[in-house]
Amino acid sequence: MHTNSTIINMNNPTYVLKEALLIKNLSIIQKVSQEANIQIILAFKAFALWKTFPLFRKYITATTASSLNEARLAHEEFGAPAHTYSPAYLDSEIDMIARMSSHLTFNSLSQYRRLAKRAKKANEKLLIGLRVNPEYSEIATDLYNPCSPGTRFGVTADELFKAYDPSDIEIPPITGLHMHCHCENDADVFVRTLAHLEEKFLVSSPITQNISWINFGGGHLMTRKGYDLQLLIDTLNGFHQRYPHIKLIMEPGSAFAWQTGHLEAHVVDIVENHNIRTAILDVSFTCHMPDCLEMPYFPEVRGARHIEQNSEKAYRLGGNSCLSGDYLGYWEFDEPLSVGDTIIFEDMIHYTTVKTTMFNGIQHPDIAIKRLDGSIHTLRHYTYEDYKGRMD
Repeated sequence: MHTNSTIINMNNPTYVLKEALLIKNLSIIQKVSQEANIQIILAFKAFALWKTFPLFRKYITATTASSLNEARLAHEEFGAPAHTYSPAYLDSEIDMIARMSSHLTFNSLSQYRRLAKRAKKANEKLLIGLRVNPEYSEIATDLYNPCSPGTRFGVTADELFKAYDPSDIEIPPITGLHMHCHCENDADVFVRTLAHLEEKFLVSSPITQNISWINFGGGHLMTRKGYDLQLLIDTLNGFHQRYPHIKLIMEPGSAFAWQTGHLEAHVVDIVENHNIRTAILDVSFTCHMPDCLEMPYFPEVRGARHIEQNSEKAYRLGGNSCLSGDYLGYWEFDEPLSVGDTIIFEDMIHYTTVKTTMFNGIQHPDIAIKRLDGSIHTLRHYTYEDYKGRMD
């Protein structure tokens, strides 16, 4: 591992985070936080480069975790207790997670009944929450839709009001609600979702007066160009007027790292089969850009145009793993590609380094940061020992 060493040779594939663009996003998020009187925290599931946390701490005060490891990262590296939610907490981990958290949200009433008292005993200051399902979402891709029929996420209003007794003194009370129904959505989607949340869980609800905080989750892409920031701020301030006793929280992930850097790769071979030319790269879609295959999502490639069908000038871009489907789309380049050419995948900082694997033992891209003065420094260089360590 090489820390703070200036990169002279970019022969390795590299994720490059640009500090200036990250600061731009952090400033927008801070503006929303201040003007809407809401706490906005970083979701590790999208971005967890802890060596950048000193910069984050200038703009935000906390982070969100969904596992023991993420809670430890919040506690040990960010320096603040986590807002924690998990689909299911393990008995062996709940005490430690509770001690490292300020808020602990349960996914089901069964886990709440079984573990809330124990969690509160481990941390008497802990605030207990419940994830709710407003049964409304405008997410088009089912893979990312937490409100689709049969979802394993959250409690519906019918289930909650039939089974939960807020006067039960044997179990610590639920003081907060958590919902997550967005994925890179705009403010108008939040307005419509919020109407469903209020109607189902707050208007004429037996729990409204017990609720002192609500976490509106992630997926609010407030740093995207064209996002209606004023509508978001006005909507949140309108909620404050209706429910002045409720503290508001949001936990976007992508919004923090949106368009803050790229993945630099290189052509290592060009093969042709049935008139399809594939440029094989020193990176892998399945290993290093998994969303491209999962959604599927077609990234922007610098100096190239994505097209729907093959053409005489087109190349399919292929990864260097043994997975047959480790390739994506067709791109036309202004000039023919050659071995050694650089390929830049734009906007490859969020949901990449947190999801990468070392499948096939493929060299993991370096992680670097371009500072404000233009210098580039390696945050992490991966070696054989990293791959071998995963097999221990």
